[in-house]
Amino acid sequence: ACRSAASPSASDGGAIDVHHHHIPPFYLEQYRDRIAGVRGGGLSQAWLSWTPDKAVEAMDAAGVATAVLSLTSPGVWFGDAVAARRTARQVNEYAAGLGAKYRSRFGLFAVLPLPDQEGSLKEIEYALDVLKADGIGLMTSYGDKWLGNPAYDGVFEELNRRKAVVFVHPTAPLCCRSLMPDVAPMIAEVPQDTARAITNMLFTGTFARWRDIRFIFTHAGGTMPMMVGRMKQYGPSNLASLATHGVEQ
Repeated sequence: ACRSAASPSASDGGAIDVHHHHIPPFYLEQYRDRIAGVRGGGLSQAWLSWTPDKAVEAMDAAGVATAVLSLTSPGVWFGDAVAARRTARQVNEYAAGLGAKYRSRFGLFAVLPLPDQEGSLKEIEYALDVLKADGIGLMTSYGDKWLGNPAYDGVFEELNRRKAVVFVHPTAPLCCRSLMPDVAPMIAEVPQDTARAITNMLFTGTFARWRDIRFIFTHAGGTMPMMVGRMKQYGPSNLASLATHGVEQ
């Protein structure tokens, strides 16, 4: 479980992987059916066979010194706030434990029980102050509310105060999980939800209000690159005030 002499390190040029999902065994056991239902098409072998030892082997082969762990879609929210709080804490403590056991091979973007704001604020405090997480991991949407919704302002205000790193991963929103019954949402909807979230956050002034949050969006922004021109052409009249450094920035 320790770093070997052949393992890469950040000091000798090893990469830091900020998009690296872990699958805690208790999380998979408890929510397997619900996870499969949200993702569509069943669970891949990667989901079913993930272990920290296999992750370290893959990291060594790819020259990755440290992987920052995050939970992928659908996260921990399945409609029960108490269960979501409990699972978020378990997942975050599990990942922090891996960071200690594997001698800095793993960092942590802590999961929150959003849309439960009170529980999320408590988990931000615990994750950043006690577990010393590297940042917070969010989904692009919860239910049918994207991250620019005012319902999340309390969470973003606290993350902005802390100048936190926020890693945003897409999920399949409620509206669009069965638009094409023969196409799993992982194929078409998950990549698109990153672009939806970025557009929503830009047009609602979320980025402008919370300037001290350092956002990381996955998958090169999903379909966002091809939408930039359309945003400029068809966006709101006050777009310049919402994106003071330009849409590309």
